[in-house]
Amino acid sequence: METEWTEESIQRITAESATVKQWVRQLTADNRTLDERLKAARSNVRFQDRRPHTCHVVAAGDDAGGERPEPSPQQGSSA
Repeated sequence: METEWTEESIQRITAESATVKQWVRQLTADNRTLDERLKAARSNVRFQDRRPHTCHVVAAGDDAGGERPEPSPQQGSSA
């Protein structure tokens, strides 16, 4: 089946092709950005997963070792 293309059809298809190529470029860039954000979020979660254990040990050490000294009223004043 042979089809004769009109100038108008060729221009429309060319314009649509350019639009689709631009969408692909934008989606590729968006995907790259989201992938980087996902990697950063995963890294943060791994870091935070380790951190509460350390904080818990420090906090337990404070409670087990005795009371913290109360700040004296004179420390905050310059008079």
